[in-house]
Amino acid sequence: MDISKSITKPLADILRPNTFEEFVGQKHLVGDGKPLSTIHRVGKPQSLIFWGPPGVGKTTLARLIADGWSAEFVQISAVLSGIKDIREVIVLAENNITQFSRQTVVFVDEVHRFNKSQQDAFLPHVEGGIITFIGATTENPSFEVNSALLSRATVFKLESLTRDDLFEIFSKGLSSLDAKAKYEPRAIDAVVSLADGDGRRLLNMLEFLNHTADELGLKRIEEAFVFETMPHAYRRFDKGGDSFYDQISALHKSVRGSDPDASLYWFVRMIDGGADPLYVGRRMIRMASEDIGLADPKALSIALDAVSAFERLGSPEGELALAQAVVYMACAAKSNALYSAYNSALRTVKSSSSEVVPIHLRNAPTKLMKELGFGEKYRYAHDETHGYAPNEQYLPDGLKGHRFYFPTERGLERKIQEKLDFLRRLDEEDRKK
Repeated sequence: MDISKSITKPLADILRPNTFEEFVGQKHLVGDGKPLSTIHRVGKPQSLIFWGPPGVGKTTLARLIADGWSAEFVQISAVLSGIKDIREVIVLAENNITQFSRQTVVFVDEVHRFNKSQQDAFLPHVEGGIITFIGATTENPSFEVNSALLSRATVFKLESLTRDDLFEIFSKGLSSLDAKAKYEPRAIDAVVSLADGDGRRLLNMLEFLNHTADELGLKRIEEAFVFETMPHAYRRFDKGGDSFYDQISALHKSVRGSDPDASLYWFVRMIDGGADPLYVGRRMIRMASEDIGLADPKALSIALDAVSAFERLGSPEGELALAQAVVYMACAAKSNALYSAYNSALRTVKSSSSEVVPIHLRNAPTKLMKELGFGEKYRYAHDETHGYAPNEQYLPDGLKGHRFYFPTERGLERKIQEKLDFLRRLDEEDRKK
């Protein structure tokens, strides 16, 4: 039995573009004068890596480019293949060259799933011109692709499809299905939103919705039907992947930038996508010290309290406490003076010798230590006017007068700066005496 005759192609495969003119999306790469269109038109094979989220056209672009080069297109999956499969592809490529003088494009989907030795297996054949390598990955190739292979390929970053792109794909899919039911505008919006930038996901949903509507004999598809029919789809998010780090970076920068709306949006996106709320809480504690610091010390307490509240309440009740902390920190006065001071002190400690503690600051619990002068001439600050001993030295001799902390003029740090200015005036007056 020929199993291929009993397989029904998914709509996404049926609508796969056959020309660059039919391709939807990636307008920064495809179109007149754009890099991938130029590579396709020139027809000179070169190794490429496509980096981007699922369903944005990586495989399709690889096929179209291989056609432009008049090369045989061989696709292997790093999830399902091993060294044996790679060897078989190399044999095929060698035969194409010796028998037909034809180039072979080896397209490796999910190339980041191959280990180092598997990726290295391509190197001599890429170097020797036996194959042209095109890899596709959803992960940052800087971290997931061997540097040797990376240096031999041009990396192109593909983006999530825009809403306009998805509406165009929806229209093509609907025409291809010859759907009996009519979609309400809000239902189309719902499908596009649930697709979340993924063209393949959109077409799969459209196919499923169309089949379900036909089974039920529906003439109209409304928004409620879309949400009731489709299982809950998480927003694009990958714990430990690029989306994860991109979104936590966006949250951190939104808080730092004092935008409560963007901060709340990215927080909810991460929670909706399945992020561990306690991970987000730990990052918020970090933000409270790194980006707010002593401009508003209360931010750290609020972040700690929010994490404690989540630990006590769990989900979904606890997320509201975390959201409260996110909004508070976004609105709080900002200062990285503490963060800068800490890093400056750390650099100084690591780059200098182990400075000795000034003798007047040392404890003297024994007679011998007192005889050696430990603690002698130390001035007890509480016995001094203003509770401050002017010109008392607390840093080691080698760092005398060195400053690490420079308060800003924002929030509580304005008052801290005023206090430090007052104490330095006392130092100056004491020196004049």
